[in-house]
Amino acid sequence: MRSTLTALTVILAAGPGMAQDLTSKVLRNTTAYIPPQCYTDTQNAATGKVENPCFTCHVRARVPNYVNDPDLQQSYAFPGPALKNPWTNLFVDRTAAIAAVSDAEIDAYVEGDNYFDADGTITLARKLADLPADWDYDKDGAWAGYVPDAYFAFDDAGFDHAPDGTPTGWRAFAYMPLPSTFWPANGSTDDVLIRLPEIYRTTADGRPDAEAYKLNLAITEALIRRSDVAIDPVDETVYGVDLDKDGTLGTADHVAFDWAPKQGRNMSYVGAAKDAQAAGDAPLAAGLFPLGTEFLHTVRYIDVAAGDIAMAPRIKEVRYARKTSWRTYANLEDWALAEIKEDADFPDRTKQFFGNLETGIGNGTGWRYQAFIEDAQGDLRPQTFEETVFCMGCHGSIGVTDDAAFAFPRKLAADTAHARGWYHWTQKGLQGTPDPVRTDGNGEILYYLLQNGAGDEFRNNHEIIARAFDADGTLDPAFARALEADVTVALFPSAERARTLNKAYREVVLEQSFEKGRDAVASPARNVHREVEQDEPTGLTDPLRAANW
Repeated sequence: MRSTLTALTVILAAGPGMAQDLTSKVLRNTTAYIPPQCYTDTQNAATGKVENPCFTCHVRARVPNYVNDPDLQQSYAFPGPALKNPWTNLFVDRTAAIAAVSDAEIDAYVEGDNYFDADGTITLARKLADLPADWDYDKDGAWAGYVPDAYFAFDDAGFDHAPDGTPTGWRAFAYMPLPSTFWPANGSTDDVLIRLPEIYRTTADGRPDAEAYKLNLAITEALIRRSDVAIDPVDETVYGVDLDKDGTLGTADHVAFDWAPKQGRNMSYVGAAKDAQAAGDAPLAAGLFPLGTEFLHTVRYIDVAAGDIAMAPRIKEVRYARKTSWRTYANLEDWALAEIKEDADFPDRTKQFFGNLETGIGNGTGWRYQAFIEDAQGDLRPQTFEETVFCMGCHGSIGVTDDAAFAFPRKLAADTAHARGWYHWTQKGLQGTPDPVRTDGNGEILYYLLQNGAGDEFRNNHEIIARAFDADGTLDPAFARALEADVTVALFPSAERARTLNKAYREVVLEQSFEKGRDAVASPARNVHREVEQDEPTGLTDPLRAANW
């Protein structure tokens, strides 16, 4: 992916051996925003085929995402500084280090809790209240960023609660993991929570109202999906909003998606958000989240000690995003056009970012991101500026996202999923979830496997290849039938592989070498370019389209 200028921060390359400074804004890797997966060698020497993992991210977008990038399926369109692959952890052989760690040792490690203290206090919240000097970017003695406040204690509707029973505002939702980096089969489990601002959680007179919150989240879901969303029956007269758009205020069993303001058709939030919307303080538009929306994303190890694949208590990363400013369709289109012009005028200019480890980094479309990651002892610490720049490649300018988000647009459908898709993986796992059907009629996971010839971008997951394909590379019909009914036949690793990946990632943690890559790679990746020529063809001639539009 080529670069674009998004801010005026000047970034200088640091020399080798430089001691880690968490507050530094120096980039050792000046193109840290280009993910390792973008260096995949699409030419399959074993079969003679050209494999396509690139369509997972680079596709023709749907408005108001104006970043149409299916051309990136066809060439390595990198700026000059990115032509040599900086993600050298992909090529490290960790087999000896992995063999030296027993299964019992790694199981005990991943089952250790690095989010909570023994008394239930959130460890990071405690540390941030008495800010360590090496975490204090501006040296003012106070943390200016997000303080973790989710307790992962969910009720039957997916709402999180503090130990005293107070709702935190966070709500868990179930979603289909994006192919394929975030499949547990490739090294991590994860979850995502959403929280809307207080006005979306209260009545017009400011009283907390769980029903209003549910409705506003369902309205948000309809806006992002651009389709109707099923809800439990609700009396519309209580909120004064015709949710199902049948022309009367009665009992609604769905939120109708009907947004065409130029034709006089609009939608409305409920409760205090309805009044704020009328006052111009809570803008609403299809494909965009409400102003102030927050996401909390934890990336975790794989727990297999209980005999099944599950989320481990130990967290690799706590990722946080907040929508801090509103962008209209015109704003977003102008931004995307500026990206195109910048790319054409200055093809070798790398992206520049503003922010720091406390306030996070802006992505140019209204969102700010910050995160925490493991230190060498396994405790969570703030990510450095460079480690957060890594997040910008996926939450910046790519075609597949809706308002920079991956997970929520992939939420399990409210009309078919358990609890309408509002639950945490600790309450119900992915087992038994059928392969989602693309708009072209193909199963999504099956289609990915066929187009990519493997279950990961690097074609390094030999377990999935052996499980899904015959010796000649033909998809096994029995596997295809099983996948249609249960995606975990592809998404879940064996216990042996899960432990191997846990051990491999822990080696990166011990090294604190995240700037060289954070993928769990046990043996050197073979299907990855160490260097490419600018605009070198991938060999893919016909770009594939996204799953759901």
